[in-house]
Amino acid sequence: MNGKVTSISGATVCVDLADLKVGDRVFVGTNRLTGEVVRLDGTIATVQVFEENRGLGIGEPVISAQGPLTVRLGPGLLGGIFDGLQRPLPLLQKESGDFISSGQDPSSIDCSRSWDFSSDCKPGDRLRRGEAFGKVREGHIDHLLLASQDGILTQLHTGTLQLKQPAATLKGNQTLYGWHRWPVRKARPYRSKLPPTTPLITGQRCLDFLFPMLKGGVSIVPGGFGTGKTVLEQTIAKFADVDVVVYVGCGERGNEMAGLLDEFSELEDPRTNRPLMERTIIVANTSNMPVAARESSIFTAVSMAEYYRDMGLDVLFLADSLSRWAEALREISAALEEMPGEDGYPTYLGSRLSGFIERAGVVETLSGGQGSLSMILAVSPPGADFAEPVTQACLRVAGALYMLDTDLAHRRHFPAINWTQSFSLYSDTAMAHFIEQHGEWAALQARCRDILQREDALREVAEVVGMEGLQDADRLLMRTAEKIRLDFLCQNSFTDDAYSTPQNTIKHIAALTAEHDRLTAALDDGALLDDLLEKSRKEAGDAPL
Repeated sequence: MNGKVTSISGATVCVDLADLKVGDRVFVGTNRLTGEVVRLDGTIATVQVFEENRGLGIGEPVISAQGPLTVRLGPGLLGGIFDGLQRPLPLLQKESGDFISSGQDPSSIDCSRSWDFSSDCKPGDRLRRGEAFGKVREGHIDHLLLASQDGILTQLHTGTLQLKQPAATLKGNQTLYGWHRWPVRKARPYRSKLPPTTPLITGQRCLDFLFPMLKGGVSIVPGGFGTGKTVLEQTIAKFADVDVVVYVGCGERGNEMAGLLDEFSELEDPRTNRPLMERTIIVANTSNMPVAARESSIFTAVSMAEYYRDMGLDVLFLADSLSRWAEALREISAALEEMPGEDGYPTYLGSRLSGFIERAGVVETLSGGQGSLSMILAVSPPGADFAEPVTQACLRVAGALYMLDTDLAHRRHFPAINWTQSFSLYSDTAMAHFIEQHGEWAALQARCRDILQREDALREVAEVVGMEGLQDADRLLMRTAEKIRLDFLCQNSFTDDAYSTPQNTIKHIAALTAEHDRLTAALDDGALLDDLLEKSRKEAGDAPL
């Protein structure tokens, strides 16, 4: 169906084209700019254009894509770098140079690439939608090829498979390929949702020990400018014990994304000793790209994450940051002249955000396996105001809060997680797992929290009377708390200390508390604290204070 452009207001374009639906994809103008229908008034449709529309004129043709915005799902996505519309950025650079031109729509999957196909199915088997009918080897995983419809197998491919070739044929000459399309705004189906039970090991001692995350859970990381949100998420992406990582740079600065790509291309996955990019998908919609595509970028990314979850894999989804996504939503809403809500955000911000976040979880897949999709979402509240709408909307649906503290960041304490304001609703479930693996985990965690809380109370007294005015037992507690903060909770993301296994974490905190208990016992026996500390420094080989 063909129509024409009737009016243009920034990235919002009105077109005269019949038989459209809200959410349909259209190609606007002679350059075939991608757009999405956001409002209908008879045959006049309001379209949000996802690309730079400079040069677009009234009367130019508009063509319907006969469906919503979709992603291509199949082998070859791992290691890919895409924009918010799932267009491969390396291919765009090759075709148009460093400054990407509008109107390009290359395939996100190389259909001419050959894969070694194998299957346990045979002709005559009944397939249901979402069930696996074969697999290929993609990097470190067995990539399951999932049926896009029900039917009875009549023919199955053997040997090497190219994605442009039919992989199987169903009764009625219906063809199954190794890839398929999926609407980005529609959650992928599953048999049932299951409660999260398994800890997600991030390698960050502060998180794993005090505020654990579960596979299938959701946590948010709010923090002001310079508090280390990006570095923390990138560090977790490197070391988290998951099968696939999907990282979304939503409105990030281009130099930060360039640094991420350079670093990830050189690093090895510590669990498999294979290139880190082999298990990573990056969606980069940087701040200099069209803002309209930013709103769709997280849906594009989460659809790919769900696809790998449906293979029974553990997937980690990281977004940096949701605030810039919400700003794009606000800009689109303002262009449509919708009634604004708090701080100018649309009134449906909370429901739109909740609908996206609820796609996380542990599920029983249609193939009968179990997969998980975990989310760690950065939020950039203006002026570090955690009462602003985006942070509050996230808090209503998140299971863990990792609040980044500006004061800690200014003191160069990273990760700058405030251990008094952060929380995790997954702690009890994770604790049962950690106690089974490390029996003293609960006792040491309680001890660590107690020391840090008592230090907070003593700090106000110390500011009044000075450290010399405190009793020796209180001075010792302040010293132990400082060692916990500086030696245990701090981790440099650019050294070998960037990753800590649960075994190393429990060993580290046990050593600190054991030293505190030993010095406390010596104080009770009448020893002087200064003498004990000097002896400890000599034994450790530290320079005198």
